[in-house]
Amino acid sequence: MSFIVGETVGPYRITEQLGSGGMATVFKAYHAALDRYVAIKVLHPAFKEDPSFLGRFQREARVVAKLEHPNIVPVYDFSDHNGQPYLVMRYIEGETLKARLGHGPLSIDEMLKVVHSVGAALIYAHGQGVLHRDIKPSNVMLTPKGDVFLTDFGLARIAQAGESTLSQDSILGTPQYISPEQAKAERDLDARTDIYSLGVVIYELLVGRVPYQADTPFAVVHDHIFTPLPMPRTINPNLPEPFERFLLKALAKDRADRFPMVEEMMTALNRAVDESGIKLASSPSTILTTPAAPTVAAAPKPAAPTVAVHAPARKPISPLIWIGLSGLIVVVIVGILLATRSPIETNPPPVEATKPPQAGPEVKELRDNAASLFRKANDLVLEARPRDARATFRDAAQTAEDALQRAPADAPEAQELRLLAAEAWLAGGEPARADAHLKWLSEKQPDNPFIYTGIGASLLLQNRIDEALAATEKALGLQPDFAPAHAVKGCAHLKKGEPLIASREFRQAKANSEGLSAIPPWIALVMTDLDCRLDR
Repeated sequence: MSFIVGETVGPYRITEQLGSGGMATVFKAYHAALDRYVAIKVLHPAFKEDPSFLGRFQREARVVAKLEHPNIVPVYDFSDHNGQPYLVMRYIEGETLKARLGHGPLSIDEMLKVVHSVGAALIYAHGQGVLHRDIKPSNVMLTPKGDVFLTDFGLARIAQAGESTLSQDSILGTPQYISPEQAKAERDLDARTDIYSLGVVIYELLVGRVPYQADTPFAVVHDHIFTPLPMPRTINPNLPEPFERFLLKALAKDRADRFPMVEEMMTALNRAVDESGIKLASSPSTILTTPAAPTVAAAPKPAAPTVAVHAPARKPISPLIWIGLSGLIVVVIVGILLATRSPIETNPPPVEATKPPQAGPEVKELRDNAASLFRKANDLVLEARPRDARATFRDAAQTAEDALQRAPADAPEAQELRLLAAEAWLAGGEPARADAHLKWLSEKQPDNPFIYTGIGASLLLQNRIDEALAATEKALGLQPDFAPAHAVKGCAHLKKGEPLIASREFRQAKANSEGLSAIPPWIALVMTDLDCRLDR
């Protein structure tokens, strides 16, 4: 039998049952000594039939418990109660991605944030030699604050460690997301099995359904192994062609034909967004519409001169640490663009000559290259490769400046390019080269707290501590709960020899950002250069 509500299991008191699946039942429990709620997953009693399973479960659980990443639900404890093994994890308030999809399709922004957060978790775990093996919407948790967590890490592997027939049945509990090689019970699985399963999730998010549907689980598994992938654009004609190409590679039957690593998969997804000319920053989805809608012919067109093509450079994220997490930069940059362009798009002047000069093709190409480099540099930060990240940030900044030299001074692209250049020079360790851009931006956007946070970071890198504090105070005067400004201000107080004040500011930064999710990767790199950590 499983646990019951009101029962005490070790130091935990079971308060309610949250759900049940093929491998485990999930309970909410209270840990009195630490005064916190946890989630307990107790594995199916049938696993006890294998006398050696408990030892293997403990070995696998130790591996999973070592995973520490902002997008992975942490494992606090593992043990057994009356012979029933269980895992103790952080209790996450929110809903699963599966439940969220029951309310309707995600916007493009939401989809990218979820996928990049899951991707960041997988990049980290694969780097630790750990596969997930059961990527699916019900294993992705979304919080009311917008954080994304991948849960049940290693649970499929733990179940498979047993010799009971239940372990085999459990792996096939949700066959819609299983990779062909896992469905064939191949033993030499690698990162590409998680890439395939994540590809199925992305297929569902973009197309509106999973690729294979049948009356029985075994029929679905058979389709994963033998049936060609249903072409996404035949199901949803609104889907831009670059996304279809991405899905065909991610879901290749032969794993040698898939993306070899999650990093390359995420880069290819960003490229599909760029090539589709899709505007980000909470714009309504233009592709996740009902396939039978009469607006099929209105699929996204190639990027026109007024499309904010640079916006994808600030992908939501991942996280990167959160992955996330560059989402704040997306909002800031797109806000600048929209503020600049809205008079042109909604109320065009009658005289053609009064329009701001448009950048030529060469500028647009350089801008796109700078955006791609900036995005790559942020990914490198999240991959804990600071030296490579700094070099790539400097390349992005130089490319943005090359574009600025060729663009008209009052072109809409100018503010976007200057912001990218300033951030990239700061992250690249060259604050003096960022200063001219930050000064220009502060005159154009005097009410933007992000600009003054950047000025504070630049001054701090130049050891001008009091001036840095004044800049961050100005940012916080514009937006008191702005997490990046609190982070930079805390670092300034730390450099000034005021650790208690610094600690207070760091706590405020984390409180306002739910950990590190609102701290963009480039600022995290600057803080690393300054030897500042938010956990101080």
